[in-house]
This record gives sequence, structure tokens and C-alpha cells, in this order.
Amino acid sequence: MGVKTMLPSYELGFYALVVTCAVVYSGSGIFEASRDSMNRKAFRDGIKPGWHYFGRKMDVADFEWVMWFTSFRNVIIFALSGHVLFGKICSMTVPQHRAVMYMLYGVLAVLGSMGHVYLMIILSHCFVLYSVALAKQKWLCYVAGLCCLASFKVEPFSSWQSGFVTGAFDLQDVLFYGGSGFTIMRCMSFALESSERKEGIYSIFDLLKYNFYLPFFFFGPVMTFDQFHAQVSTRELRRKDDEMRTIRVHALLHVGAIIAVDIFFHFFYILTLPSDLKFMNRLSDWSLAGLAYSNLVYDWVKAAVMFGIINTIARLDHLDPPQPPKCITMLYVFAETHFDRGINDWLCKYVYDHIGENHDNIMKELMATIATFAITTLWLGPCEIVYIWSVFNCFGLNFELWVQKFFQQEPFAKLEAKMSAAMSRRIRAAFGAVNFWAIVLYNILALNSLEFALLVTKRLLLTGFPVSTLSIWFITYCGVQLIKERERILAIEEEKCDKAKVE
Repeated sequence: MGVKTMLPSYELGFYALVVTCAVVYSGSGIFEASRDSMNRKAFRDGIKPGWHYFGRKMDVADFEWVMWFTSFRNVIIFALSGHVLFGKICSMTVPQHRAVMYMLYGVLAVLGSMGHVYLMIILSHCFVLYSVALAKQKWLCYVAGLCCLASFKVEPFSSWQSGFVTGAFDLQDVLFYGGSGFTIMRCMSFALESSERKEGIYSIFDLLKYNFYLPFFFFGPVMTFDQFHAQVSTRELRRKDDEMRTIRVHALLHVGAIIAVDIFFHFFYILTLPSDLKFMNRLSDWSLAGLAYSNLVYDWVKAAVMFGIINTIARLDHLDPPQPPKCITMLYVFAETHFDRGINDWLCKYVYDHIGENHDNIMKELMATIATFAITTLWLGPCEIVYIWSVFNCFGLNFELWVQKFFQQEPFAKLEAKMSAAMSRRIRAAFGAVNFWAIVLYNILALNSLEFALLVTKRLLLTGFPVSTLSIWFITYCGVQLIKERERILAIEEEKCDKAKVE
């Protein structure tokens, strides 16, 4: 049934009321647990002194978040502010050579922060993959690129290369592996695009300009080479109407998100609480469900802030970077689940869509998802928890297609055809609610721990059955209906925009 199917307003209002009450109730349980556990010895490492005048300590269990706003804060401000000023001068004086200027600034920034040995390692991988690209053989580009990626992700090759970088500082490992991993993904994109070019090949300077664009270098996102090359090659730099206003609004939203997370961490210890499973057993099923869901929402906010700041700077440079990830609250389909839109776009273009084509054939879809998650596993760094995460998410993506194909058979297809569109939407939302929790449970494996994921699963499906299981399913169903309503409104608005353009 179509996405534009409408439900009565009173029904949607009821769904909104149910979801709001459930979120408040679950949140109150997490708040009470945070307050009661603030001084527990088991949480001493994860909770540090915070706002004394409010009598609250702060959850500091997330290494990345703490790193960005303590040891890495000044580096980010200094390096990116310099890039913005440098980029503005280049755009005003030599717009036709701005990509070269960005490259020079990026090389100097990498050299100053990580040293000449690290720069030589990165350049050696760039030259290796450029040489491979000269052969114009896709399979060779994949093999060489994945071998280079494995050299940074698999022992003993990873330690061997990092051992060349002498000296030590707090962020060395983070910058080393971040810059190295994203470099290989960019070099593979360059090689694959070059292999498809009918006449000639892109120059080595095109690769270096692409790789050493500083805002993307250490933390991404990955912007495919064809898009980057086309955008930085534009000589006429013109902004759209109200583009600067939009950039300012987004910048303020990111600052607001940072402040909101800081406040949140003083009252809800969503990252530290799951570390003590004995304490978790005391919580209600509702609080456990809310805690699992909150972990995913926070990880999305973290990704949105990081990529949002980088994307704001890229837009100041007249680029159109990959969009931030779609909020987990708006997801009930595995195919749309990702926390890094750049890596997702890369995988879809070069692996998932390339093998799966229209994603309608069961065997092609299976091969596409296996290949995609195999590369994702290598990208994340092979280990037991990543293997488990990959297997479950690969299964979820395929299971969606299996269920879809199953219900397209007789007599289900005829039965749905006889239903009203509204009833079909309700039934689909019920299945979407199950899918929603599958996404949550599969992903907290990687974001938190296997033990916490097993505890939540046991409480929601076994010990909490039937009351907790069915009530949380119903609340999730209400949430999915609200998501579908938003999708319906967006589809109508998009249709109106398309008609306006035609006219």
C-alpha cells in the first residue's frame, strides 16, 4: 500500500500520547537509577565530578566525546579555524586553484600534528593505489584497497606500521587509525572511479587533493571521488539563496546539541549504568528498554554533531558533503540503518548496489549484504563483537526481503488487496515495531556490550513476557505509526515541489 495512506487525526493523537507517556515513564526510571547510583564504587571510573551546585556528577564513559571537548578541543578549533580562514582567502583570490591550496594546508596540518613518518606512510599507500588504478581493473582495485585497509586493521601489520611513528601523545592512536582508514577508503574510491573513466586517468595530484582535504582527513565523512572532484573543480563559486543563513542555523544547532548532551550526561548515566549488570537487574523492564534505546539515540547525536561540524566547514568551502545520519528514532528498516552516511554511500555505490542491483533477488541480495558486511567488518576492525554485530545485521537486512517476498505470495497478497489502505498500514506498522527492536538489540552489541544486549533481550522477550513484551511492542507500534505519518507528509511535500518545478 502507498506511503500516502492517511489515518484519522484522533488515532494519531492517541499514538502520540502513548509514546510521550512511555518516554516520560521510562526516563523517570533511568533518572532515578542515575541518582541512586551516583556514588557507587563500581561507577567510579565512569562518573566524574560535574556540577557541584546542582549536586550532580557527569557521565564520562564515552572516550570519544570526552576527547573532543578536552584534549582535542583546542586542536580542532585551531586547525579547522585556520582551514576556514585559509579557504576563504583562497576562494576570494585564486578560486580556480583552491583545491591545491586545500591540499597544501592539509599536508602541512598532517605533518605538524603527526610527523613526517606518518605522512610518508599515507603517501606510500596513495602511490600504491594510484599505481593499481593505472591498470583500470576493478577487481585489482578492490584487492589492493582491501589489502591496504587490512594492513591498518589486522595484526601484526597494524602495529608494524604504527611502530614507525615515534613519539607519543594522547591522540596519536586516534589520529593514526582514523586518518589511515579514511585514506584507504578515499584511495579505493579514486581507483574505482579511474577504472571506469573511458579516456585517460586522473592524475596523482587529483588523488592528493582529494585525500588531503583536512576537514575530511582524520574523521571523515568519506565523499566519493567523483562528487568531490566535480565540486572542487567548479570555478564559479556562487551560493544558493539563504545558504549562509542555513549554515549559521546548522552551526547553532550543533552548539545546542553539544550543550544538551552535556546537560543530559549530568542527569542520565546511560553509558555507565550498563557496565554493572548486577545493578541493571534491579531496573524495571521499561527502564532497561529505555536505556538500550537511549544508547542508540546518543550514538546518533554524537555522529550528527561530529559530521555536522565537519559538513558545516565543507559547505563554507562550497562543497555539498554527505548528509548526517538519519535519526534512529525515525528508523524501522534495516536498509536505512547507518551512523556514517559517507561510509554508507561508499558501500552502497561500490558494493551493495553494484552486487544487489535492484535488491529484489534473494540470492543477489544475500551476496550483496555478505560482501558489504565483510568490508564493514574489516573497516571497523575484526574482533568477536564486530563479527557478531555483522552477522546479526546482515541477517536482519536479508530477513526483511524474505518476509516481503513471503507476504507477496498467495493468499497474503489477495488478503491485503481486500483490506483498506489504513488497515494495511496498521499491520505493516506492527511488523515494523518488531523490526525496530531488532535494530536496537542488534546495534547495542557494538555500541555497548554483548552482556548488556543479552540482558535486555532476556528481560523483554522471556522474563517480561507477556506484559512487558506486548506493552513495549504496542508502544513501539505507536511510534512507528508516527514515523509513517511523517514520511507521508514528506512524500506529499516532495510531490508538490516536483510539480512546481515541472510547471
